[in-house]
Amino acid sequence: MTTRGVLYVHSAPRALCPHVEWAVAGVLGTRVNLDWIRQPAAPGTWRSEFSWQAQPGTASKLASALRGWHLLRFEVTAEPCPTAEGERYSCTPDLGIFHAVTGIHGDILIPEDRLRAALLRSQRGETDLEAELSKLLGKPWDDELEPFRYAGEGAPVRWLHQVV
Repeated sequence: MTTRGVLYVHSAPRALCPHVEWAVAGVLGTRVNLDWIRQPAAPGTWRSEFSWQAQPGTASKLASALRGWHLLRFEVTAEPCPTAEGERYSCTPDLGIFHAVTGIHGDILIPEDRLRAALLRSQRGETDLEAELSKLLGKPWDDELEPFRYAGEGAPVRWLHQVV
């Protein structure tokens, strides 16, 4: 059984680009050549997008292989398949890594124990419930990555403003 996914490298310094390719190739077990284009949101960096098909769990392996490089912004997604839920990983230099399980329609599925823990922290006055839910949904990562998600110079753009 396999699943499909996409690796979005939102920004990487030029010197890091071959290392990203080697890391992805190491996870997938095949040579990988990414098409790099300039990232206008962070001059001097490059972006790329790569569709993959592999065993469930590959998204986590890709995220693990890339997470150690401080100057790299990326996202990895995996579609659900009959043996596994979908996944989404987002990583930024400032926030680190975010992981979410996704359902068949792309919705983030938050485990009950994480919701209960957020409620408890809020009830104790340790944090605001809205802030806790925002983190569980990955909003800080989305906010930081949004400028980098725009297509590169001359690339077509398809905006999704609301998903129902």
